[in-house]
Amino acid sequence: MAEELESIISDAESHMQKAIGHLETELTKVRAGKANPSMLDGINIDYYGSPTPINQVANVTVLDARTISIQPWEKNMLAPIEKGIMQANIGITPQNDGVQIRLFMPPLTEERRRELVKKASGEGEHSKVAIRNIRRDSLEHVKKLQKNGLSEDIAKDGEKRIQDITDRFIVLVDKHLAAKEKEIMAV
Repeated sequence: MAEELESIISDAESHMQKAIGHLETELTKVRAGKANPSMLDGINIDYYGSPTPINQVANVTVLDARTISIQPWEKNMLAPIEKGIMQANIGITPQNDGVQIRLFMPPLTEERRRELVKKASGEGEHSKVAIRNIRRDSLEHVKKLQKNGLSEDIAKDGEKRIQDITDRFIVLVDKHLAAKEKEIMAV
């Protein structure tokens, strides 16, 4: 029984860690006006019939704080890469010069910064909901163990540990959001 409780607690913690990892991934996609090659992560292009990430068909580099350069390894890939970026709707229009594609980050207006903060907050809220759902499921498992003979004291201790882990991860989400908001609002 006790090892099952430990398993429930460690599973809850690892799932919450994955929720934090997902939040970090999503927050890197919320651009703060600085050019970052990870903005293109998740954009797949049609490479001879199969969807392929841009960084596997082109060299993606940051030229300066506001410019990303995409140099395809094959010249005939310029159009599909440009089309893929347009379809991804990341808010940047690609500039194709026949050799490479450049993405120029427009300077952020105050209004756009506030929208990005709202978007980041929404991602944070999704993570908090996911963490709370993990807590709920874990507490249900503990209650089932208690019905099957786990002592009430051990069950209460397990529930408290799960709540402590949940609180720790909620604070971590808030820290990530505060850092992202500071990054976005910095002019």
